[in-house]
Amino acid sequence: MECSTSLDELRKRTLNTYGPESAVCSVNPPLPDEARMTLLRIKYESEYKLANSFASFVEEASHKHSGETLKTVPKAVENKTKESREKRDDSSENGVGNEDLSLTEKVPNSFGESLHKSTEKINYATQTTLVVPEDRQTAVLEVNKALPSAGASRVRAVRNRALQQLVQGQRSLGPMEGVEKDRPQWHPPWKLMRVISAHYGWVRSVAFDVTNEWFCSGSADRTIKFWDFASGELKLTLTGHIGTVRGLVVSHRHPYLFSVGDDKQVKCWDLEYNKVIRHYHGHLSGVYCVSLHPTLDVLVTGGRDSTVRVWDVRTKQQIFALSGHRDAIYSVQTQGVDPQIVSSSADATIKLWDLSAGRCFSTLTHHKKGVRSICIHPREFSFASASAGRIKTFLFPNGELLRNFYGHNTIVNSLAINEDDVMVSAGDDGSLVFWDYRAAHEFFRTNTIGQPGSLESESGIFTCCFDQTGSRLVTGEADKTIKIWKEDENATEETHPVQWQPPSGLRRY
Repeated sequence: MECSTSLDELRKRTLNTYGPESAVCSVNPPLPDEARMTLLRIKYESEYKLANSFASFVEEASHKHSGETLKTVPKAVENKTKESREKRDDSSENGVGNEDLSLTEKVPNSFGESLHKSTEKINYATQTTLVVPEDRQTAVLEVNKALPSAGASRVRAVRNRALQQLVQGQRSLGPMEGVEKDRPQWHPPWKLMRVISAHYGWVRSVAFDVTNEWFCSGSADRTIKFWDFASGELKLTLTGHIGTVRGLVVSHRHPYLFSVGDDKQVKCWDLEYNKVIRHYHGHLSGVYCVSLHPTLDVLVTGGRDSTVRVWDVRTKQQIFALSGHRDAIYSVQTQGVDPQIVSSSADATIKLWDLSAGRCFSTLTHHKKGVRSICIHPREFSFASASAGRIKTFLFPNGELLRNFYGHNTIVNSLAINEDDVMVSAGDDGSLVFWDYRAAHEFFRTNTIGQPGSLESESGIFTCCFDQTGSRLVTGEADKTIKIWKEDENATEETHPVQWQPPSGLRRY
């Protein structure tokens, strides 16, 4: 259809060809875009303008005001409000009741606050729709509920057209829009750099110093050893635990090292004197994990007694004993933006705890088996969790599911993430898988080689940790060794291209 056709000619030709109801009905053959838009303007001119103006207002307000109280109203809405008020005044004078209120008159006074909350729900629902196909219908319903009730049907036609077409199996996005968003970033493969025959027992924990000059390891031989990172030489050995050392964390604010073990003990070591200065008593069984709050003097531990315990580092007092898990706790993490704790357990759940109130406000049940590891992204407001054959990422603070990682089909004991969006998952069978965190794409996989003389069953990797720069990876393994991995400096995008294809049908999964 020629663009130069006059509006009257186009109107007559379209109405004669398709009928007056073609603008809202699905016809075969489909309407030309120009004809469809013309009919929309013919039949729903005022509603279309109002919805379009309101949708633009929502979009602009969500970007510019970021939830602040809004005092400006779109011009089209103002005009509509003025007309409705005039009609209401006229009808009131004639004794006719007023039932048809305008759009802005139906919106509550706290419009800015409700608009911000609605926009957040819409953005999250849009993201969920693109991530999890089976939840598309749920996401659309959530979007519809998030919209203001007044004029929702008119706004929905403009604001949520992409979501509606996704549910119907159509694609409203451009041919490569959405697919480019999934394209993984290129990362070089990793290779083994050094093997350290470290302990006389399984290496269960590794932690780095903030200066990146040394790291420490805890083992089933009940010792904690300190290693020079540059040379790999042993610097110091600490003894004191009478059971396997399960967890280590080095303070970034004080010269302290915290260790936990199967002997129910939580110890604080002064690294200036290399001796224990505090004990934290309270756990009824083995302690499996430990985390230190990045900004507060708060220590968090979890273990076999199914409780998360929060300690005051200086006074040794137990602040909270958080109960709710039904099995042993494998991992705990704290994040500094909000006073929040994340814990994972053998009961296949992840719990999000409000540190200020000492209570659980969300329980995530996405995993089907015990969740052995949790890792927080160093830059993004999200975290990853791992169980047998499944790795998932969630969004803080409420734990919305972001992505599923498929391919590491074994028990995943440990996760590590660096600032370059490289995530590593360490398996119980000795497999080490490297992922692009944003795209959930596996770009490299390798298997560790057991130390000569070790049993075939001693091939698992129990812990992994990036150094402070993210360019080196340290793993603690069942063959009693510590292995250091680094990026292959000779690899390029030409020698190791990204093995990735767009999903069939331009879908994510």
